[in-house]
Amino acid sequence: MLKQTRFRDLFLIWVVWAVIIIGFPAVLDSRLELKRPDRALSWTPQETARTSQNNKPYLLDPFMNRQVSWDSEYYLSIATVGYDDPDTRTVDVPGQGEVYLNYAFFPLYPYLIKIVRFPLQILNLTPVATSTLAGVLVSLVSTFFGMLALYDLTRDELEESGALRAVFYLLIFPTGFFLAQVYTEGLFIALAFGALALARRRHLFWAAVLAFFATWTRAMGAVLVIPLAFAWWQATGGWRNFRFSSRVILKGLLVLAPVLAYGLWQLALGTQHGLVEDNWFGRSFLDWERFSAGVQVAFEQIIEGGNPQMRAYYLLEFFGVTLAIVACLATLKKYPGAALFGLVGLVITMTTGAPQSLIRYVLVVPSIYIFLSRLGRNTAFDRGWTLFSILLLGMQLMLFSADMWVA
Repeated sequence: MLKQTRFRDLFLIWVVWAVIIIGFPAVLDSRLELKRPDRALSWTPQETARTSQNNKPYLLDPFMNRQVSWDSEYYLSIATVGYDDPDTRTVDVPGQGEVYLNYAFFPLYPYLIKIVRFPLQILNLTPVATSTLAGVLVSLVSTFFGMLALYDLTRDELEESGALRAVFYLLIFPTGFFLAQVYTEGLFIALAFGALALARRRHLFWAAVLAFFATWTRAMGAVLVIPLAFAWWQATGGWRNFRFSSRVILKGLLVLAPVLAYGLWQLALGTQHGLVEDNWFGRSFLDWERFSAGVQVAFEQIIEGGNPQMRAYYLLEFFGVTLAIVACLATLKKYPGAALFGLVGLVITMTTGAPQSLIRYVLVVPSIYIFLSRLGRNTAFDRGWTLFSILLLGMQLMLFSADMWVA
């Protein structure tokens, strides 16, 4: 049971963090202007010029404009109009015709925005501004529940101070600012971490419910079938004490909740999703050819490339991946379900195409914060990591708020 004082501490940390993350870009705007374009990747210069947003109406509304960029466009479009929105871009697919880019994105987050934006219309904001406010609120509230879930997941081993430290490391992670933007990270962490915490306590029904909806938020949610299966197997007593019964079979069916969710999504939107991902974003399931080619380019840039922006970008990407893999392996014995979820999900996510956005993808790997919190028992590491992470967080937030490429 979460103590009232600890709940208050988590709530106050969340409030202060949210105010800083939302307010800091305004300070940046008044103090400096970044030089355009961003040359972090081969394609970013054409997308980060001064007029690059002119064909993206959902990113032009001045209200809370620093909380939207890149993929925010599609979430706001789906929430405001729907998947078939004539104001958004399309890709011409051979043999299929024009397909809206919105179909690359999963439905739960924008549909929640659609629900939350309904009462907010009383504020008489523009439609895009109303959706933006709703999207930020969904992200922030979800993040708080994700904090509670991570705290519950780690408290038994790390004790209260260590669990609180793990939560703090989540908020200050170099891409932790995505938890307060119009992006899916906050909602996915709430659902996935909640499912992991409940599965660890063998509350399979509610863990399955959260895993189901996590899969409608991001494809990685389907990997939650692993910790659910592990929790079910433990609940049955394992190899030595396993006995077939109707109760055991019914609980076993709960394990399939994320698979069912993925299948339903595939039937409804999966075909269009695959077309857009492959033909526009250059990504597909276990695309080893694109992945290996992208890794080769990345290493060439790191070792001998003449573009310092690209080198810095790839170094941060590989730092995030290395940290995630080490953390998953280090926590595998104590948190097998969470560690395997992070490890398998990361491998699948990484190999959908050329390596990019990895430092954002690893944000949802819980083992990172468990591993760092263990190391954070050492005061020197705790202070050092906090300083290092917050400096990177500030840099990344500055880039995002200026519509530069981050992840």
